[in-house]
Amino acid sequence: MIDYVCKYAPMEIVKGFGEECTLCNPLPDNFAAADQLTNRNICSFSRALIETRMKNSSDALLLTSCCDSLESACDVLRSINQTVFLLNLPHINKHCGKNIYKNELLKFIKDYTAYSGKNFDCAKFRRAFAQNVQETNGHYIAVTGARLSEELMEFIKGASPLPVKNNTCTDVRSFRNPPLTDSLEELLEWYADKLLSQTPCMRMTDVSSRRMLVNDPNLKGIIYNTVNFCDYYGFEYMKLRKQLTIPILKIETDYTTQGTAQLKTRTEAFFENLKTPLTLTAPPARKHFSTVHPRRLEQYIAGIDSGSTSTNVVILDSKQNIVSFSVLPTGVHVADSAEKALEDALKKAGLSKNQISRTVSTGYGRANIAFRKKDVTEITCHAVGAHFLNPAVRTVIDIGGQDSKIIRLNENGTVLRFVMNDKCAAGTGRFLEMMAQSLGLTLEEMSRCGLQWDEEITISSMCSVFAQSEVVSLIAEDKKLEDIVHGLNLSVASKVIALGGRARMEGEYMMTGGVAKNTGVVRAIEEKLSSPVLVPDEPEICGALGAALIAAT
Repeated sequence: MIDYVCKYAPMEIVKGFGEECTLCNPLPDNFAAADQLTNRNICSFSRALIETRMKNSSDALLLTSCCDSLESACDVLRSINQTVFLLNLPHINKHCGKNIYKNELLKFIKDYTAYSGKNFDCAKFRRAFAQNVQETNGHYIAVTGARLSEELMEFIKGASPLPVKNNTCTDVRSFRNPPLTDSLEELLEWYADKLLSQTPCMRMTDVSSRRMLVNDPNLKGIIYNTVNFCDYYGFEYMKLRKQLTIPILKIETDYTTQGTAQLKTRTEAFFENLKTPLTLTAPPARKHFSTVHPRRLEQYIAGIDSGSTSTNVVILDSKQNIVSFSVLPTGVHVADSAEKALEDALKKAGLSKNQISRTVSTGYGRANIAFRKKDVTEITCHAVGAHFLNPAVRTVIDIGGQDSKIIRLNENGTVLRFVMNDKCAAGTGRFLEMMAQSLGLTLEEMSRCGLQWDEEITISSMCSVFAQSEVVSLIAEDKKLEDIVHGLNLSVASKVIALGGRARMEGEYMMTGGVAKNTGVVRAIEEKLSSPVLVPDEPEICGALGAALIAAT
């Protein structure tokens, strides 16, 4: 058995030796072992490859010199006595490149014969070729860019409303029918030509033929994947984003299991907005929350936002009036927290649970609420809730307990694009909680404290841990409390503006989520935007309101 990682790898030659050839697409929990042998700034896939191979090295590995990171991975693995075959991959597919790769294939056959003790069989090589084309009848979604973990690819296929075609750099090849010749050189010359004539990856010199991947009229959306510390595909994404009119979502994987949940949320939100947009009968504007008295015999609907910090519930009547709402801390068990929050909202309204006809859940814990009718991402729900409150809003700034989102809307409340922070909690509610603890303040006190400042202090570190160290140093320098808090508010605002630049923010702006209750942060964001930011009376329940409105459709 031999593992390979690249579509340019000669896997048919391996089968010509009677060996199995398997795609190696690792997804470790972390890089604990790899970080002892590599630089943290090399490609995440290369680190994942090293991490996995260090724990399971029973099979030989076949690599191509796609980039410096993979060559470094080869050196590291060989240094710990792993069997790695490295083929020098040309950057061009012209005659000289084909000749170079033909010689690399001949050398690989010689080296593998010496390694395995087996002889290369041309008949087995020829039988290894089979046409394998991804069938996409009608409209489809394409996943393109860099390689993607099998787990995330399968999730995308299951969540997508349309068939999904894998156009990443490990996509299925479709060439076959090798020539009937007795000359191994002629056979491998043909093979080198076929390998190098595939739709090129972005490390090749001429990538013009990649346009065929996105010019199909049946293509209705693109999920574009990049890998941490890999620049090749980042350049192509920027070009496509400017040129294409179809929806495109960029995701970035670090090749660990740690960021999978957030990537799933992003892809689900993308698919939600590919479907028929929701039609909501909203009033011209509801800038204030108001509740009405429930009617005894009427059926009601509920929205539940199961977030990292709080679990929020909104109950609506048949006319989309807010009957009651609840905001409770999220405990260890999200399902129990959802039950308690719903019970609290029902008690406030004087209703029983059997009067709730439909429930839609959102937030990170949405899939764990058993009594939900369906679940919808918080991106879609915050958009729906914000549009309902004020149809003039074009950008929603949602800062919650552990993440931040910038959501761009059109005049109908449909999500045009969105961005989320990475798995770092910098600039979120957790960040502010940590800073408040360091300063000996409650969150409410912190909200007011930064409004009366004299000196503008820059908090240079957005990392929560390093920022906390900066705060401690500023305290030691006897800086005013108000100035420190204002500096923290500005750091959060800067993070929002940097994130919003990727979503191409434009007014009017609305801020939702728990951090919207922090007046100092809101003022700092307004200062950076040079524009007012609308804040609902109850910004925490905007997501739950959106979920309830979706339940009503």
